[in-house]
Amino acid sequence: MHYVYLLLAIISEVIATSALKASEQFTKLTPSIIVVVGYAIAFYMLSLALRVLPVGIAYALWSGVGIILVSLVGVVFYNQQLDTAALLGMLLIIAGVIIINVFSRSVSH
Repeated sequence: MHYVYLLLAIISEVIATSALKASEQFTKLTPSIIVVVGYAIAFYMLSLALRVLPVGIAYALWSGVGIILVSLVGVVFYNQQLDTAALLGMLLIIAGVIIINVFSRSVSH
């Protein structure tokens, strides 16, 4: 169940971060509300995941997967471009997440 909480934390954080750009420095009400609620849900879900997962592992997974998903949102919704270095860096993040989940004894499987 702790991975479900972590996944919900990641999804909430991605939604909140995406709305942060749309809020235009908190000048638009609806995206601003989404930011506040999204981050509140994200941190609450992360706190639930931390009942079982070590904080370093949970944060590495949360931030790594979040970086990739927010980048994809940027490409799809904001027409932002990713260069070769950005894509390579994201591939390394994906590799790190896989290595942590498959080989680390710090993660409960």
